[in-house]
Amino acid sequence: MFDLAVFGSLFLTLFVIMDPPGITPIFLALTAGRPAKVQKRMAFQAVCVAGGVIAVFGLLGHQILNYLHVSVPALMIAGGLLLLLIALDLLTGKTDEPKQTKDVNVALVPLGMPLLAGPGAIVSVILAVQKADSVATQVSVWTAILAIHVVLWVVMRYSLLIIRVIKDGGVVLVTRLAGMMLSAIAVQQIINGVTQVVRGG
Repeated sequence: MFDLAVFGSLFLTLFVIMDPPGITPIFLALTAGRPAKVQKRMAFQAVCVAGGVIAVFGLLGHQILNYLHVSVPALMIAGGLLLLLIALDLLTGKTDEPKQTKDVNVALVPLGMPLLAGPGAIVSVILAVQKADSVATQVSVWTAILAIHVVLWVVMRYSLLIIRVIKDGGVVLVTRLAGMMLSAIAVQQIINGVTQVVRGG
């Protein structure tokens, strides 16, 4: 009742796309200035939001996109633009303002979506669920989805220990680096979306 090959393949795919190690500096930058308890809660919320979005698209992905008349490349470009706006805020230091860091729940946007549950992860899950033609492969697919979200939560939850080492000055540096990384991810996502549009045209 379990297909290890399917599990391993999807888990590795989602690990590369959702990038638990790479999300750490971005998580630290976006949640800087909040109490440790709040940061831990936000790590859990972000994973729950991502898991919920992934699950919904895994079950109803094609129906949702068809109903809204939205193509996968359009989803990728929109997600890339949203990430680019967040990245610019990180690079310019706007997230250091109290209004940005304390009143906005970044666990929902951009952490939960589109950072964790981005177009790449959504499309991968939609395709994996479509190809799962037996109970064993379905169980393997959903187990892989659950496993990657557990890994994401553990990584973000314990990344808070880094703050104790790097202090406030280090957080500022991490914020700028996260902005650069996020902007690169955003631009690449937009390029991938445009490339698919061109190929499709």
